[in-house]
Amino acid sequence: MNHNVVSPRETPETTVDRQAWHALSREAVFSHLETGEAGLTTRSVQERLATHGENRLPEPPRPHPLTRFLSQFNNTLIYFLISASVASAVLGHVVDAVVILGVVVVNAVVGFVQEGKAEKALDAIRDMISPQAHVVRDGERQIIDARHVVPGDLVVVEAGDKVPADLRLVRASSLLADEAILTGESVPAEKHTGTVAPEAPVAERASMLFSGTILAAGQGTGVVVETGARTEIGRISALIGTVQQLTTPLLMQIDRFGRLITWFALSAAVALFFFAHFIRDYHWVDALMVVVALAVGVVPEGLPAVITITLAIGVRRMAARNAVVRRLPAVETLGSTSVICSDKTGTLTKNEMTVGRIATATAMASVSGAGYAPSGKVEGPEDPVRDRLVLAGLLCGDAHLKREDDGHYAVFGDPMEGALVTLALKAGLDPAGSRENWPRHADIPFDAAHRFMATLHAGPDGGRIVFLKGAPERLLAMCDRQKTAAGDAPVDPVYWDERIEEAAESGERVLGFAELVLPPETDSLSMDMLAHGLVFLGVAGFIDPPRPEAMKAVAECCSAGIAVKMITGDHGATAAAIARMLGIAENPVVVTGVEVDGLSDAELEAVALKTSVFARTSPEHKLRIVRALQANGLVVAMTGDGVNDAPSLKQADVGIAMGRKGTEAAKQAAEMVLVDDNFASIVAAVHEGRTVYDNIRKVIGWTLPTNGGEFLAVVFAILFGLALPMTPVQILWVNMIITVTLGLVLAFEPPEPGVMARRPRRRDASLVTPFLLWRIVFVSFLFMLGVFGVYFYALGNGDSEAVARTLVVNAIAAMEIFYLFNVRYLHMTSFTLTGLKGTRAVLLAVGGLVVAQFGFTYLPFMNDLFGSAPVSFTDGVVTVAVGVAMLAVLEVEKWLVRRLGWFADEV
Repeated sequence: MNHNVVSPRETPETTVDRQAWHALSREAVFSHLETGEAGLTTRSVQERLATHGENRLPEPPRPHPLTRFLSQFNNTLIYFLISASVASAVLGHVVDAVVILGVVVVNAVVGFVQEGKAEKALDAIRDMISPQAHVVRDGERQIIDARHVVPGDLVVVEAGDKVPADLRLVRASSLLADEAILTGESVPAEKHTGTVAPEAPVAERASMLFSGTILAAGQGTGVVVETGARTEIGRISALIGTVQQLTTPLLMQIDRFGRLITWFALSAAVALFFFAHFIRDYHWVDALMVVVALAVGVVPEGLPAVITITLAIGVRRMAARNAVVRRLPAVETLGSTSVICSDKTGTLTKNEMTVGRIATATAMASVSGAGYAPSGKVEGPEDPVRDRLVLAGLLCGDAHLKREDDGHYAVFGDPMEGALVTLALKAGLDPAGSRENWPRHADIPFDAAHRFMATLHAGPDGGRIVFLKGAPERLLAMCDRQKTAAGDAPVDPVYWDERIEEAAESGERVLGFAELVLPPETDSLSMDMLAHGLVFLGVAGFIDPPRPEAMKAVAECCSAGIAVKMITGDHGATAAAIARMLGIAENPVVVTGVEVDGLSDAELEAVALKTSVFARTSPEHKLRIVRALQANGLVVAMTGDGVNDAPSLKQADVGIAMGRKGTEAAKQAAEMVLVDDNFASIVAAVHEGRTVYDNIRKVIGWTLPTNGGEFLAVVFAILFGLALPMTPVQILWVNMIITVTLGLVLAFEPPEPGVMARRPRRRDASLVTPFLLWRIVFVSFLFMLGVFGVYFYALGNGDSEAVARTLVVNAIAAMEIFYLFNVRYLHMTSFTLTGLKGTRAVLLAVGGLVVAQFGFTYLPFMNDLFGSAPVSFTDGVVTVAVGVAMLAVLEVEKWLVRRLGWFADEV
């Protein structure tokens, strides 16, 4: 055994660089792994299997389910809610205690279930390793369980196979590999057996096949160089394991808010108890009951439930806009997104190669339409050479188009060949008819060694003609003439270099086309036949076009202050061209993965802010870029579809996976899945997320002042030795009935106008902003004034204390109703037809509250239970008038705040 063979048990510092396999020659690989054309012996396999272990990814350590469940309760507000539940039970209000505790348990269960789903990311990657492998051992070909593949095994692969381990190719014939899950490349990668520079990124290691990728064409043989955790997929799996799940901005804000209100309520309750008992001579039991009831009233025990409902409604709305949310907090986090890092292929683009231009020696032509749908046409002057090129592109290929039930066109075969079929349709050709009229007699498949494909056809006149397509520089080197409308002429290399450079600068992939006329009796094709007589037809430029709706979505992001950064495995020129087309930047700054490697974390933080396009990136690069943006205080949404995206999807504040072409690993690592793989759906989800956050602010802005008004009223009464305007049981009634009715309706509010015209908030922004804090204090005092105004009005009229307290409860209900109409619009006046009319949910809640208050006031058993009493019609009008006055004052306050420019960032 060669003791230098890499073992997963060894540390990276003590092993041969596993990324150097692509730089070793075929003979060096055989020598290093002590294998050969006959493969390994049975004994050698057993030894290596014992040394390296099975070819599978290791199970990560996981916390016990009970530990995970209990961790859901580790939140300050949850602690306080549990205390509130205990306090309610002590007071004898068992129903309130059970409801509060139920909210806590439901929140914990939801978090536990969602966290369990997130853990499946690693499972999804483990499932990507091929179940079987074709190997050569002891000189014979065998089919084995892929788990038993070991370094040094000789593996045979062909089109359609999933690669079982990382292989160094020793033979390759027309080999193309779909490596999108690792590199993000939109077209299959060409493979060969030659060496590659040691520093080449994964996308350029043409002599390697990677575990979990799929062969699109050809066949080959490779030596297993890495298995299990040492493969590229294994390395990505390890990266995911190092990523710590971030707490969302909302959860951090709620936790800070919970700590603040907990200490405030506890401190105020203790101070009030001592004051009531020792200064105002309350019996300690009476003082304790009042203070505990007040503390329960101050705590917004319904807030977590309402926030959960608000998030759930956001989830439902997002699902209607093709965005499926897997974790509730991600809904709100989307609303605070300040930068979207997006993959290029299939998200910003259609993931459908399209011929955009054709250049012949006679004329230039552009091609309209995008994608594989044959809508569009070839625009340019009449050009018989171009017609010949289009025919060559159709016949020198094997792809077919199929129209699916939903109207989309799918390609069966190579994407670029599919684009050539679409081009033929746009040019007026019938692909099936043309192929029948020009039957193929022989072909030379594409191979990375010669970089072209050639097909021999019998023409309608009985002649024989060879069509070629491939790398333009390769075909130009083989041609000494070019076809023009006036006949054949010598090749003009300068002209073609200019045409190819123009296409490359536009981010296009370029194919060249040529033809060769052979004698009529020719029925075979060889490389020697192509040595002389080739005539160059021209070049075609291919591009994966931007989605039209993505252009509009990028513009909407700009107006919303959200930066869009493209992170792709594609070439820099291609990515920059797409970025310009999309409007991401007029002159996009492009940074490659190699350049990222040369930057320290601190340097990358500065570079990441000004860079629009990151090209040729690896999973490590994507992870570092996301972390660099987060280090700048930005809330990052990251899109992806491949296994290579999974670590950065998990690291991002909101990971967004593609639903159609995304791997299961990406979906499990993400918080959200796009059903239609469309960037525009992300922006729609951000719109919904901002609406959710607005509604949460409205819930807080409505809940705390109403609780605060009750608190101030009781504190004021105790401080000045007045009778309590409400009894403890009436305080609990108000909290219970308001939470059940009005407390929920703000979760259903539609978005306010201009929701996408605001700048995103910072990650460290407080949940209770200066404007909300002002509102809480100001409205709490208005509630207190309303409470004592109504209370003293009733006593001044000679009403009993029971009637006075009943009027106070009804006045609070009225003020809360009219305040609800005010708080529905934080950024504009509520005196509009829509604002005054209210939504269906608002009207139902108001109706329910009115009915409940009538019961509280006039039903005898309610009078006995809560100490209430019937009131006169005039007194009822007074309570409504107090609510109207509340609305009028707050609308004037809202107008003044906007007029004077106070809290300009919030209103």
